Amino acid sequence: MLDRLDHALRARPDRPAVLTATRTGAPRVRATRGELAELSDAFAAALHARGLRAGDTVGVAVRPGPRALAVLLALWRLGLRGAVLDPGAGPDVLRARLALARPSLVLADAAAQAVAGWARPLARRARLALPDLAELGPVATVGRRLPGCAPALDRGAPRTGLPVHGDHDADAVIVFTSGTTSRPRAVVHTRSGLAAGMASVRTLIDPAPGHPVLGGTFFVLVPALTAGAPVALPARRPRVLARQLHRLRPRDTYLTPPRLRDALDAGAPFHGRVWTGSAPAGAGLLERVRAAGAAEAWGVYALTELFPAAAVEAREKAAFDAPGDLVGAPLPGVLAESDADGQLLLAGPAARHRYLGEEPDPWVRTGDRARLDGAGRIVLEGRCKDMVLRRAENIYPGLYEPALHVPGVELAVLVGIPAADGDERLVAVVQPRRGAAESTLRTALAEPLRRMGNARPDSVVFARIPLAGRSRKPDRAATAALATRHLNR
Repeated sequence: MLDRLDHALRARPDRPAVLTATRTGAPRVRATRGELAELSDAFAAALHARGLRAGDTVGVAVRPGPRALAVLLALWRLGLRGAVLDPGAGPDVLRARLALARPSLVLADAAAQAVAGWARPLARRARLALPDLAELGPVATVGRRLPGCAPALDRGAPRTGLPVHGDHDADAVIVFTSGTTSRPRAVVHTRSGLAAGMASVRTLIDPAPGHPVLGGTFFVLVPALTAGAPVALPARRPRVLARQLHRLRPRDTYLTPPRLRDALDAGAPFHGRVWTGSAPAGAGLLERVRAAGAAEAWGVYALTELFPAAAVEAREKAAFDAPGDLVGAPLPGVLAESDADGQLLLAGPAARHRYLGEEPDPWVRTGDRARLDGAGRIVLEGRCKDMVLRRAENIYPGLYEPALHVPGVELAVLVGIPAADGDERLVAVVQPRRGAAESTLRTALAEPLRRMGNARPDSVVFARIPLAGRSRKPDRAATAALATRHLNR
């Protein structure tokens, strides 16, 4: 698909490719299709002139947008392997990750270099931190160069004789997921696997030429632009995002659950189909999106190791009344089964090839407990590592958390905290929706709590649930600490 995108960009160079929004939400062209192709050519020539060749690794610390996409297109063209650097991971973890990946060059925009340098104290408040990038390897600046930045890529390098890499079994990208500083874990996708994942997204969303798509991830940008649809990067501020949705009226919108909740609280109207994933999305959230005007609201089950794996529409999810979290039927080509411990295993053409430093394995061990229902749909029962042991009974939070999402509840999780007798106490931490009264929620939760039987929590705490990571998932360790503080008052 990336090969087809390159041709598609050049076929209609004057058409808008990437849009942003003004403060009033009005669309503004950030880059045309021809400008993207031109930028990709310039980056490819500059990287080749520096002596980089197929198989070399390039660290990428560039904010999402036209430059980041052009960089990835240039890497694809030359057969280079991109290692995506997440400033939210922390400098020690990143040092360990890059020591594993060994980049020949680190590409960084001025913002990333500021986070690693003079703006470090400010960035720390936003939970962003990068080590001194020069510690990781040679650094080159992408985009505008500010004082103190590394030298810029030479965008005037000759463009003749550039190779076009065609080995689809070669590595394409490294995405770091988890692990410790001593044992960082990195997902490696090959070129064919990456192409299969993007083809699956295109089949699922089916973008139409000329109809805007709102979303900022690579897996949204590439299929949409290949189909001829302009892509709007979501505004960061919820009120501006609400205005952007009103003015743009995108045919398809992709936002993470936290961003969806922020947009809904800001009064955002929705249109067409809305897609969300990367963090839990309950039936209540999807129904709120439909009530705000969306024709369809979809939850997408995806992992760094396999994107996407399954999808479910709001009405199907709302009609599901069995225990657990229905995430939908496996998408075409995805195989799903559970191992002897109940852990969900996935395989398919879009699955990662291996973890860096490990042997290839066709099965992705998701870390999720799950079952397949009678219709072959995936029903999550919680994270394997999140099990709470209370009175010698195993309790899997994900099996019961969906029942806590009654009207007025924005987010709810079950966590275990140590009890005085060495056992664990099960606590439901409930985040009310703005304007919802705690007394009303206690009444609404009474019946769902009663039906939880032996898994009924010992206490219910109303508080804002901490989020963490790139996808802003509930931080269970921080939530457990919060619950402990509340109960010890």
